[in-house]
Amino acid sequence: MRIRIRDLREDRDVKQCDLAEAIGINQQTISNYETGKTIPDAFVLIKIADFFGVSIDYLLGRVDMDLYNEKRRTALIENIQRELEELKLMKYPQPLETKQSI
Repeated sequence: MRIRIRDLREDRDVKQCDLAEAIGINQQTISNYETGKTIPDAFVLIKIADFFGVSIDYLLGRVDMDLYNEKRRTALIENIQRELEELKLMKYPQPLETKQSI
């Protein structure tokens, strides 16, 4: 979890002090979370997840992909749909049309 919090913060160019202010705790507490010295309670986890727009499961490392994020979820669904269509075409190829003479 500590790595996820830090990575989310750094990926979005958010300073520890800015995250701390946004969720109502002090910067040292964020630092402690990121170094593993302390663990956020459930209320803080919710605030961090809401701030970054991710799921708590993602923060905790229970899932590798953040499906809470609408754009990522939509892209994943579209990718799965494309792959399913490709599989259908492989399994049930379209017959070639033949020209019939009149």
